[in-house]
Amino acid sequence: MVEHPVLADRLSVLRDRETAHGAFRQALFEAAAIMAVEVARELPVRDVEIETPLEPTRGLRLRDEVAVVPVLRAGLGMVEGFLRLLPDARVGHVGIYRDEQEHVPVSYYERLPPRLPSSRVYVLDPMLATGGSAVSALERLKRAGARRLELVCLVAAPQGLEAVQRAHPEVPVWTAAVDRELDENAYIRPGLGDAGDRVFGTV
Repeated sequence: MVEHPVLADRLSVLRDRETAHGAFRQALFEAAAIMAVEVARELPVRDVEIETPLEPTRGLRLRDEVAVVPVLRAGLGMVEGFLRLLPDARVGHVGIYRDEQEHVPVSYYERLPPRLPSSRVYVLDPMLATGGSAVSALERLKRAGARRLELVCLVAAPQGLEAVQRAHPEVPVWTAAVDRELDENAYIRPGLGDAGDRVFGTV
């Protein structure tokens, strides 16, 4: 779990039912940017020679390509925060929605960048509830050749964490909070509502 005082502050803004969609969108961007900094600590680097304006020196550059893949549509709200830190990252999209009757994931779109096997791939989704969408997204990325996958969310339910760990035990899960439970409608409690509706103002 990522612990940071500013992240905790932004998470409280996101949870507040009185937060309007514009402020929600901004808080989600800022929270994602903080998560990006923490997640990127694990990125490998390589030695390089650099010519400064005054003399040669040595430095470090990122070694591998990075791809970010939001789970549509709520995951789109996290992309800009990651791209501010990693502007050269490639961006893919995986469209999955939850059937509200059966609470199972339904896939409807996929567009993935090249060179996934050699890239560090961050899957972005603000909410990890039942884990169905995350498990499905990770399976699709594995079929496309991705080997180094990490899941980044803001709020997780214990059931979602268990589902991902059971299906993809090698995939690290980054989150800002692990909430109490899922209710009878498979919503995270206390949660923050429907992140997609709140970020895009469709509620």
